[in-house]
Amino acid sequence: MPNNATVLIVDDEKPITDAYAQWLEDDYSVRTAYSGSEALEKLDEEVNVVLLDRRMPDLSGEDVLDEIHEQELTCRVALVSAVEPDFDILELGFDAYLEKPVSDPDELLETVEKLLRRTTYDTQIQQFLSLANKKAALETKKSDEELRASDEYAQLTDELAQLRAELSNTATELDDEDLRAEFQGSDADRGSDE
Repeated sequence: MPNNATVLIVDDEKPITDAYAQWLEDDYSVRTAYSGSEALEKLDEEVNVVLLDRRMPDLSGEDVLDEIHEQELTCRVALVSAVEPDFDILELGFDAYLEKPVSDPDELLETVEKLLRRTTYDTQIQQFLSLANKKAALETKKSDEELRASDEYAQLTDELAQLRAELSNTATELDDEDLRAEFQGSDADRGSDE
């Protein structure tokens, strides 16, 4: 999981935002926003996870979600809402849904950790696929002798083996819900039409 991960907490109810911040600040760098428009001001590439209230007076959580996708930010988003989830959530591009009141600090911490594990897995799988494609390209054009003689190819093979082990370790940390989310396709999970 990313060390020094940054979590942005967005809720128009200041006591809720401040409580969440207090629960998470020992483990993460925390930013707080008390409105959707303030959230957009504090949102950048450094934010790894957003805990986002769905209903806010100025800009809703859905508006903030739209902006996150428009800016192509890679942060994971947990919607936090008193609204019971209904089929309309299928249109929203978020990664987790928490129903208010969230009164257990461990539940909030576990949600953030789960989203960070997913991010780690995504990054590792992208690196692995990139290296595997390079290896396959070399293997189709180079002879076995050339491959055996190449220090770069040996290093690539070692990197792939190391990444495979890291992926295996990360995958064991993911629970069934995480794996379902990852293998159903991140574009579909995030509400992308691409």
